[in-house]
Amino acid sequence: MSGLLSEFMIRAALAGVGVALAAPWLGVFVVWRRMAYFGDAVGHAAVLGVALSLMIQLPVTLGVAAVAVTVALVIAALEHPRVGLGADALLGVMSHGALAFGLIAVSFLPGARLNLEAYLFGDILAVGWADVGVIWAGAAVIAAVIGWRWRGLLTATVNPDLAWSAGLNPDRDRRILTLALALLVALAIKVVGALLITALLVIPAAAARPLSRSPEMMLGVAMGIGVLSALVGLGLSYAADTPAGPSVVVVSVVCFVLGRAIGSLRTG
Repeated sequence: MSGLLSEFMIRAALAGVGVALAAPWLGVFVVWRRMAYFGDAVGHAAVLGVALSLMIQLPVTLGVAAVAVTVALVIAALEHPRVGLGADALLGVMSHGALAFGLIAVSFLPGARLNLEAYLFGDILAVGWADVGVIWAGAAVIAAVIGWRWRGLLTATVNPDLAWSAGLNPDRDRRILTLALALLVALAIKVVGALLITALLVIPAAAARPLSRSPEMMLGVAMGIGVLSALVGLGLSYAADTPAGPSVVVVSVVCFVLGRAIGSLRTG
């Protein structure tokens, strides 16, 4: 018990909870808009951001955010009908291309290969108090921005034409969502890593969907599932000596299965 209350575990728990509270604000829209592959592409770009940050000696969070924003904006530009490429094919190219470029770039950094697993799968147990502060500050920004644009984003998600007629700007709201997603990727890379970021976005929100009767309820339930996954996953990691990031995701998957089962019982 004393190990669970040690300082590094407290820092890890606070970092995990901070990301778990931030992710559902975007995860619900990722699920509603079927943007999982978009989140995957931006998440994989984080590895390239890490490599560039180390090359030019920038803070990793800043470098990851810059690359994630760039990749997201490039995808948005290439999705224009004149490009003539399907969205699924485009996202596949960008997702795997960004990851491949990132892995190659990391291979040129002396000593970086030793830390590559931490960037791919997260190293939540290694976060410091400064990291915790950055995560919670970023989570507050994400919650404030998405909360401010909540109604506009909901309207544009349900019916873009209705949003335009109501004087809203779905394109602007999509850009806001994109920037917030890039910020979340930068915050979450130390917690779950580049390969598992999309899981943190999608799974709690998808698990909450059959248990919710309104968008706001879905957001709240997803937050609860995310926090539960972070804390139980950390406890499982400590008790069974398993990787922390994947353990958090496994607990999320269990919550998803239970949520779907409960939802089926309700509708059945």
